[in-house]
Amino acid sequence: MILTGDMLIGSAAVRGRAGEARAFNSSTDTEIPDPVFGMGDAADVERAAALASQAFDIYRHTRPAQRAEFLEAIADNILQLGDALIERAHAETGLPAARVLGERARTVGQLRLFAEVVRGGHHLRATIDTAQPERQPAPRSDIRLVKMPLGPVAVFGASNFPLAFSVAGGDTASALAAGAPVIVKAHGAHLGTSELVGRAIQKAVQAQGLPEGVFSLLIGAGSAIGQALVAHPAIKAVGFTGSRQGGLALLKTANARPEPIPVYAEMSSINPVFLLPAALARRAESMGRAFVDSLTMGAGQFCTNPGLVIAVQGPGLDTFLSSASAALQAKSAQTMLTPGIHDAYRAGVAQLESIEGVRKLAQGAVAGQPNAAQAALYVTDARCFLEAPQLESEVFGPAAIVVACRDLDEAIKIAERLEGQLTATLQIDGADHDAARCLLPVLERKAGRILANGFPTGVEVCHATVHGGPYPSTSNAMYTSVGASAIDRFLRPVCYQDLPDDLRPDALKDANPLGLRRLRDGVYV
Repeated sequence: MILTGDMLIGSAAVRGRAGEARAFNSSTDTEIPDPVFGMGDAADVERAAALASQAFDIYRHTRPAQRAEFLEAIADNILQLGDALIERAHAETGLPAARVLGERARTVGQLRLFAEVVRGGHHLRATIDTAQPERQPAPRSDIRLVKMPLGPVAVFGASNFPLAFSVAGGDTASALAAGAPVIVKAHGAHLGTSELVGRAIQKAVQAQGLPEGVFSLLIGAGSAIGQALVAHPAIKAVGFTGSRQGGLALLKTANARPEPIPVYAEMSSINPVFLLPAALARRAESMGRAFVDSLTMGAGQFCTNPGLVIAVQGPGLDTFLSSASAALQAKSAQTMLTPGIHDAYRAGVAQLESIEGVRKLAQGAVAGQPNAAQAALYVTDARCFLEAPQLESEVFGPAAIVVACRDLDEAIKIAERLEGQLTATLQIDGADHDAARCLLPVLERKAGRILANGFPTGVEVCHATVHGGPYPSTSNAMYTSVGASAIDRFLRPVCYQDLPDDLRPDALKDANPLGLRRLRDGVYV
């Protein structure tokens, strides 16, 4: 497939006229000359939004089987892009080809998972309370509930996942599964990758005979295209993965609208790891190595990167620090996604080093290529951490702080101090269970996913997964951006009272033409 640098608005390829941009190869620190991408403006947002609005009522009434086939067709089309997609994503991000292959598999897997969800129909929550005309002292009407999509959704591609959190990523897949048209703003860090995947979706829309406004892909500056998209009255929800600053800017715009809309923003998290004493006594050395592997995976550019370790001081912690330091010093510097991300990482570690009471324990190998991040490990004590709020700030990259506590009470005090997190991890052995019981009530209030004896990098895409958490890890702790229940973000309940059967949605008709498992008078049938 030949890249053109055009936006995809409905079924058309549209040349943006608000400026030009080129993709960038971070590993060589050079622009990728072809193609030149045209930047869109507010008129392009208006065109895409109008098409999405026109498509909404038609698309949301597609039968589950057709919508599932559409999602599967997108997955097949992405696979058919073959090596061209892998090579382009590698060039634009510096991510190894093996990582991109894995991410493509995850992207395809998400689409197919949501196809299963749509076919199953559980997300509709079809509920029927039948009429009770003879009930005393007052009769009951026939009351039925089903969920329907909110409306067209704006999705913002993420820098660190050019496939799985981008044009056909989890936000897009779950919104399309819900029956909502999607307008994606491509991330400037992987424009060519975005066009390739966008054309795969556009092809599936056409092959399934769906309205063209079901999908559009826009290119442009976030301050122009992004804000105009969130402000447009046709848009009814937003999916975003990125910085706290970016997420809060979108929230401000969404809340200032005459009709405020939900913004599901995944923003910042330092993902604390608690090393409990018995676990440290038995396996501190292996934990140190495993921690460093997690910290440096993908140059630390994961939202679940373990940026904070909390442990009670003693011989076990000393062994952990020694093991982690040796492992980290052997790690080669890795290319970061963009020069801007690399600059922000360097500024972040410089700030850590400027704080009195924070000591650099180890650093990775010297960088031999542009925009490469050297991993770094710092250590401090609980008093310093509690007195320096800036130590809670996320450093996006392979850097972490270890906080040495005098006792478990001090570790709990730190847990209480933390902001909301995507994850919290407990390294525990059997003898640590009493201590874990003291920590768990705090961590349940602070995090969306609690792990035992693992590390948080790597998010399984399945029905039970939660990839969300209290603010500021996300803007809405009630929902997840990964896993089957991510579809719930883009649905709302509608209740029908005494509506004639032939006017009811198929999910609520007496004959149950969709074959759903429904809650009828309090019993699943």
